[in-house]
Amino acid sequence: MQTELAADIAAIEAISSVPTILEAVAAITGLRFVCIARVSGDSWTTCAVLDRLGFGLKVGDGLDVATTLCEEVRDSGRPVIIDNVSQDARYRNHHTPRIYGFQSYISLPIQRPDGSYFGTLCGLDPLPANLSNTATVSSMSLFAQLISKHLETELKLTESQSALLSERDTSELREQFIAVLGHDLRTPLSSILLGVELLKREPLSAQATGVLERMRRSAQRISTLVNDVMDFTRGRMGGGIALSLQNEAGLQQSLEQVVAELRGAYPEHRILAEVDLPDGVVCDGGRIQQLLSNLLKNALVHGAREEPVLVRAGVHAGELEISVLNGGPAIAPATIDQLFKPFWRASGHAASEGLGLGLFIVAEIARSHGGTLEVKSDHGATRFTFRMRAGEPAERRRVARA
Repeated sequence: MQTELAADIAAIEAISSVPTILEAVAAITGLRFVCIARVSGDSWTTCAVLDRLGFGLKVGDGLDVATTLCEEVRDSGRPVIIDNVSQDARYRNHHTPRIYGFQSYISLPIQRPDGSYFGTLCGLDPLPANLSNTATVSSMSLFAQLISKHLETELKLTESQSALLSERDTSELREQFIAVLGHDLRTPLSSILLGVELLKREPLSAQATGVLERMRRSAQRISTLVNDVMDFTRGRMGGGIALSLQNEAGLQQSLEQVVAELRGAYPEHRILAEVDLPDGVVCDGGRIQQLLSNLLKNALVHGAREEPVLVRAGVHAGELEISVLNGGPAIAPATIDQLFKPFWRASGHAASEGLGLGLFIVAEIARSHGGTLEVKSDHGATRFTFRMRAGEPAERRRVARA
């Protein structure tokens, strides 16, 4: 039994996308404890954990399965979803929320390749959360399916069968996942933002206006997270950072718009901009905007607040060059090596600043354009510089694949 359990844990640990899945689940649901659990008739064991609550469970730790709701998922084959225990007629007096002190909870079954029950993808939080909406349930179901698919792949590898799922199946799964993020999450977000804008036109108290503004910023932040996860998923699941290359006549205006938007978002910072671009730079203008936005946000968050951030963009010796410089302590060489890894954050910076995908996406956009990204940090200043050929024909460039 212990040998089989160790093999199940190893199978989950062998799936390289599991940390990404747990990060994405936490970002989409707002739950601060997320795990994959192996659940049998008499045991509950963690196989992968993301714990921002200090819940205390590590990989290989077990719970009495009778105290968990995963037992119910195992027996019924259906998810258990609770938005708010105190308002849930079925679970408000249940022993499990009382034992583990949660108000919101979600658990979805994970199947083995042969259709038998493996365990659950589950999460919880002491605070209520809106988990039962269609977008969240669809996303979580897809994550559970994705784990099941990976388990199938690992089994085939172990048995010396097909090394990977067919390219077509993987592509369909990727596109289904991206479609869930792109439609099922973006559509309600768009409705929220539209509703906020309509309400702002009505006569409101100062307090109500402030609440609407916080709602708008929260919805926009979620939208940014969704876009980042979509870009990351395309890169890591074989889709690459998509480009739409054309002769961008208005690139200077596009980059100046990015600077203006971030001046409004960070009024306490000074942003100096020197943008001088000719017409006709062959690139994906939207992606270059995204690259500058991510670099500038990074400088505003991590740089010295009392010193201005300097943005420069121009064409030199046939190369488009965009740089962002901020003041502050120099970044250690060992830290620079980590900057472009997904979900990486410098110590001391809160998870509320984002998923930690911004610089990873910057690097992928640079690579997709056939460009380079350089970091120099010394003498109280840090500069990120992107360079690419300014006039390279579009047909010679290819989308970089992760």
